[in-house]
Amino acid sequence: APSIRLSPAACSLFDEPLAIVVQGLSPRQQVTLRTSLRDETGELFQASAHYQAGDDGELDLARCPALPGGSFSGLEPMGLLWALQPQKPFWRLVKRDVQSPFLLQLDVFEGHGERPGRLLAQAQHERAFLRDGVRRVPVREGRIRATLFLPP
Repeated sequence: APSIRLSPAACSLFDEPLAIVVQGLSPRQQVTLRTSLRDETGELFQASAHYQAGDDGELDLARCPALPGGSFSGLEPMGLLWALQPQKPFWRLVKRDVQSPFLLQLDVFEGHGERPGRLLAQAQHERAFLRDGVRRVPVREGRIRATLFLPP
């Protein structure tokens, strides 16, 4: 059965690379990968890309280019993250509370096309904004308003 391997596995910082590999596909199988996340107001952001697995049935986004027809094409290992688009026109992805992560959903569907095929695999990944142990200290002095982030 197909599975998704993410590295780092469960959580990473928002600006860190995320390696995505799909294993257990048929040789040269065509699939569509879709990422989605909801912002703090509940608005949905999505991106998708069409791929073809290698002869070994593995799809490594660092080595396999996205085929035309999705949110982007070409060799873009992080394309499914930078290409996220809102479902509501003119909406922007803004993070107001850096102490809570975004939850990224990754789905692998069979085939290419307008309507997704059968769901083959899915995974979730947290994209955090603060490394473990970092303290956030609000600063208010006169007219100055700031936030101090202290490392562990």
